[in-house]
Amino acid sequence: MNTLREQSIQSWIASVLESDQFDISFLAGDASFRRYARIKLNNKTFMLMDAPPEKEDCVPFVTIDEFFHQHGVRVPEIVAKDLDQGFLLLEDFGNVMLSDLLNNDTVDAYYEQSFKQLIHMQSIPAEGKLPDYTYDKLISEMELLTDWMLPALKVQLTAAESALIKRTFAILANAAVAQPQVIVHRDFHSRNLMKVADDAELGVIDFQDAVIGADTYDLISITRDAYVQWNADRVYSWFETFYHLLPASAKQDRDLAQFKKDADMMAIQRHLKILGIFVRLFERDGKSGYLKDLPRVMWYLLEETKPYAELEPFMQFIRARVLPAFEEKYGKYEVVA
Repeated sequence: MNTLREQSIQSWIASVLESDQFDISFLAGDASFRRYARIKLNNKTFMLMDAPPEKEDCVPFVTIDEFFHQHGVRVPEIVAKDLDQGFLLLEDFGNVMLSDLLNNDTVDAYYEQSFKQLIHMQSIPAEGKLPDYTYDKLISEMELLTDWMLPALKVQLTAAESALIKRTFAILANAAVAQPQVIVHRDFHSRNLMKVADDAELGVIDFQDAVIGADTYDLISITRDAYVQWNADRVYSWFETFYHLLPASAKQDRDLAQFKKDADMMAIQRHLKILGIFVRLFERDGKSGYLKDLPRVMWYLLEETKPYAELEPFMQFIRARVLPAFEEKYGKYEVVA
């Protein structure tokens, strides 16, 4: 440790813990400019978030963490903060991600537990506390596909294809804003849920992008995880489990069939966004770790659009113009039975 930033970290932690006898070990990075380190002093551990203010704004994390904590969501407690320097010292949830614990025998119980946590989170009144997941935002996310993935595959659009894409994005964005609007974590998947020692509930991390949006969004994040794939019938059974946990207001004029369609439409919007994001992480940021997950996300898109005639013209375009170049560049997903 010799950079100015790292010296600042050392002296800040020493002042907060009133000791310089701590160990610090940085963890592998994620898709942002934030860094995390585990701080150990005697037998106690903490998590440091290092978010340089010129690159990352800590304020949303702190605001949402404190808001969630106050409303009983299992988020890391903030031990100390220095927003000017971009340092947070947090409760340490440990190393065990939900993704490490999932298998055919455990997944149903863990997912049902996570659904109950989601329902609790969705019940929190948050008007004015979080930004809205607007129609324009949903559209701009899907445009990551056309801004990043299509150019990477050297797919040049005709005017008719551009118009088709625009119409399809509008169908998906309209479907999302028509659903009941609740707190959405936005990255509620198996790598952002932690098994906290001696704690019945899963710890929730990476919530700083939370918004008010469709009540199916987080359900999709976990059941159609970009990193883990489950049998389609099982996923639909989870949709049913979740549907039965919803409050009566969310089921008004919305039977299970409509809820499944809502969830599928939300999933498709999310897959389009993720295809764009994973390519951007490589093309712009040089992060190649997500490329291996691209074929799974494309497979989801191909499968989940099948029941919906209104999406068929767009999917014909994907199959004819995008898929051959995609599979050549990123590979083809080997389906798990």
